[in-house]
Amino acid sequence: MKKIVLASSLISTLLLADTIYVSNEKDNTISVIDSDTNKVVDTINVGQRPRGILLNKDYTKLYICASDDDTVQVLDLKSKKILYNLPSGEDPEQFALTPDGKELYISNENDAIVTVVDTQNKSVLAQIEVGVEPEGMAVSPDGKVAINTTETSNFLQWIDTKTKKIINTTLVDQRPRHIEFSKNGDMVWASSEIGGTVMVVDAKTKKMVAKIGFKIPGIFKDLIQPVGIKLTSDGKYAFVALGPANHVAVIDTKTYKVIKYLLVGKRVWHMAFANNGTKLYTTNGVSGDVSVIDVASLKVEKSIKVGRYPWGLAVIPK
Repeated sequence: MKKIVLASSLISTLLLADTIYVSNEKDNTISVIDSDTNKVVDTINVGQRPRGILLNKDYTKLYICASDDDTVQVLDLKSKKILYNLPSGEDPEQFALTPDGKELYISNENDAIVTVVDTQNKSVLAQIEVGVEPEGMAVSPDGKVAINTTETSNFLQWIDTKTKKIINTTLVDQRPRHIEFSKNGDMVWASSEIGGTVMVVDAKTKKMVAKIGFKIPGIFKDLIQPVGIKLTSDGKYAFVALGPANHVAVIDTKTYKVIKYLLVGKRVWHMAFANNGTKLYTTNGVSGDVSVIDVASLKVEKSIKVGRYPWGLAVIPK
């Protein structure tokens, strides 16, 4: 009986092991982490200054914002070779796919535009003029709306994905960086790096329903700079990466109150869930590592050394 139980436990563990991709913007590489061992198992050379990364629907390709090459690269994950480049405009930083995987919305920081690319035809469908220094991008779960943050204009700009037109603008705090939709798309979470806040906006009314501030004992207020946001699939927690404060805030999504601060590496940027949402991985730019957070216990378990200035993450579930 013990052998059967142990075998079952081993199978469960193996099934939970994910592959995690990390972009290293100073090394021009992608680190590959096996979540079972929490070790780097491969390093892939890519274009200059890779930042935002995301996977296609069937997990065969990785899209890479090669910011200093002014292009989006498409990496074949089997051969580990760049298949082709997509037109993107200048300085692509973050992007988002529509749920069907057919359209890629790219923020071009230097051009003040959002470029929409047909991923199948590899052609530009539209270029949408937005505010100054666009960065964050997100597409709603139903695919009807895309949202862009403009760092200097301090806007969330709502784009109709059918007409490719801006349909609304929401003013937020200074230097908005990242956007995250709730699972059902009813709420939008947006971080403001210099404002030091996260705003929760009703996706229907486009109005703010909550503003969340942060205070960490012993940390100067100016160092608390929210960037990446991730929401648990059960809607219980929101995790917010606080940049040079070197902490991740854990927020109760019902009360909008911070319930815990987790100490991670230096200058935490972005995050991604792995192992069926039981683990949260963070990129820590200055310390050049990835922290692993256990979601159930809200404890930091491990640090994994990667390349220089890790920035984005993407996860293939097994």
